[in-house]
Amino acid sequence: MKLNEIDQEVAEALNHELSREQTGLEMIPSENFVSEAVLEALGSIGTNKYSEGYPGARYYGGCEWVDVIENLARDRAKALFGVTHANVQPASGCAANIATMFALLEPGDTLMGMNLFYGGHMTHGLPVNFSGRYYKSIQYTSTKDGTMDFGQMMSLALEHKPKLVIVGATAYPRIIDWQKAREVADAVGAFLMADVAHVAGLIVSGDHPSPVGIADVITTTTHKTLRGPRGAMILCNGNPSTPLKKVEVTRENIPTLIDRAIIPGIQGGPHNHQTAAIAVALKEAAQPDFKEYGHQIVKNAKTLAAVLTRQGFELVTGGTDNHLMVVNLTNKNVSGKQVEHALGLAGITVNKNTVPFEPRTPFDPSGIRLGTPALTTRGMKEAEMETIGGWIDEAIVNWSDEAKLASIKTAVKEMTSRFPLYVGLKY
Repeated sequence: MKLNEIDQEVAEALNHELSREQTGLEMIPSENFVSEAVLEALGSIGTNKYSEGYPGARYYGGCEWVDVIENLARDRAKALFGVTHANVQPASGCAANIATMFALLEPGDTLMGMNLFYGGHMTHGLPVNFSGRYYKSIQYTSTKDGTMDFGQMMSLALEHKPKLVIVGATAYPRIIDWQKAREVADAVGAFLMADVAHVAGLIVSGDHPSPVGIADVITTTTHKTLRGPRGAMILCNGNPSTPLKKVEVTRENIPTLIDRAIIPGIQGGPHNHQTAAIAVALKEAAQPDFKEYGHQIVKNAKTLAAVLTRQGFELVTGGTDNHLMVVNLTNKNVSGKQVEHALGLAGITVNKNTVPFEPRTPFDPSGIRLGTPALTTRGMKEAEMETIGGWIDEAIVNWSDEAKLASIKTAVKEMTSRFPLYVGLKY
């Protein structure tokens, strides 16, 4: 039976979500729209098969075809990013980061990552997260203008001697200097992990430098600028050993350590439908038009940043080099929570976000985070960014005027109708 025949409640909720995506402006920078081919693979019969282990070394029989799928995903990831080893089984970015720590650290070892409230991620050592609870976490912040503070990183590393240095961010609008992070790690003999979850697609398109050959381990999600399904990968160089014997925690053994950290370390059977969808997305990312897509993401972000700056908004670091920007709303006398709600009523989806040296609570912070990957997927370009920037300003000025916000939403719907999404899809 079809979904709408067996469960009308779920079908109705999915149809409402489909309508929300089709008629609104999705501007959360960690979200994107996958292709219909990726959707088809994600909803495939791959979900039926258990396949603990890796291609050629499974704990279950009947895995010959899921081996083909996983090998396609691994080979495409290696070719796309220029590495010799890829693990495509992590269920999420959090799992990829946890597996890397499981592989390289012992409980209680020291790691160092960017503080969540300055642009980092919770798995980079937030005290209430696994990474901050089971390891000794040292957190670096930023300079006053919001840029990554490599001087502070070096000082903290020399003082605390972390075994793992994490670089990468979830709300950082500038190019990351991987080599400076490498110098910090080398100063104390630490491993360097680069979390490229946000910029993976921009690395593929050449719009952000790659940490390959600099970082020891690279983790990434597959659903942000890479425009794939929700999932993750761990990339590194070297070749894993197959015998299940203990290996030393050395750079040469990182591929083996990573694979064993995923299974039997933190996961069981991989999600084969997810792996299939990742394989499809990686094939799409290898096409020439993906580079143009990445270039346009950045052009759109820079245009939007310029529009907001002209309208008197204060951007963290003064602008953007990538796909996102963080807006400090302090000078607008409104909070990030209020603006997130107001823009939602106007059909524009963003998320409230802390700003460096945040004076307010993280649950009602001073800023918002927004970006251009999903808008660019729909085909929007600089002209649309100019219009959208105007709507954002108008909505924030009138944040408590629901009638005005509703009129903006009507204009948003008209724009989105010219950039159709998932035509003919219905649950």
